[in-house]
Amino acid sequence: MELSKKIEAVLFYKTDAMAVKSLAALLGATEEETEEGLRELEITLSGRGINILRKGDEVMLTTAKEVYPLLEKISKEELEGELSKASVETLAVILYSGGTTKSDIDYIRGVNSGFMLRALQIRGLIEKKPNPKDGRSFVYLPTIELYRHLGILKKEELPDHDKLLSSLKKISEEKENVEQ
Repeated sequence: MELSKKIEAVLFYKTDAMAVKSLAALLGATEEETEEGLRELEITLSGRGINILRKGDEVMLTTAKEVYPLLEKISKEELEGELSKASVETLAVILYSGGTTKSDIDYIRGVNSGFMLRALQIRGLIEKKPNPKDGRSFVYLPTIELYRHLGILKKEELPDHDKLLSSLKKISEEKENVEQ
């Protein structure tokens, strides 16, 4: 597979900006090869709904400015409408675990949760903080506004808290075993 296609897939999956150096290391390529792959991808995406955004040595996929009005409309609907089933699943994982990483959420749900995490952050239901265990990732935590909205004072007041927390811990342990 061409390097530019691999770059596109990685940036789509990650959803956050990545340093070109980190991207190159992940792909087993040199920084020069990665830059060439990024240039090829920029040409491929030219005139489409997605672009490569560059800021310093970081790159990420972003939507084209021409589709901004449509995305703004969708965003307003997201903020005002009910939460989707996928958003509720994502929120439940974060709530019951008391905070977790995107990779853990993705593993538990079996899909990329980047879009859901973004939507929940926009609504102010979750927040993203640096991961104290791994400076390269983030931990997603429930906000105080979420607790207020749910009418609870602490996570232990969630229905079936202990049972679901135990299940989440088992899944996390399985993931760790698979990764080793």
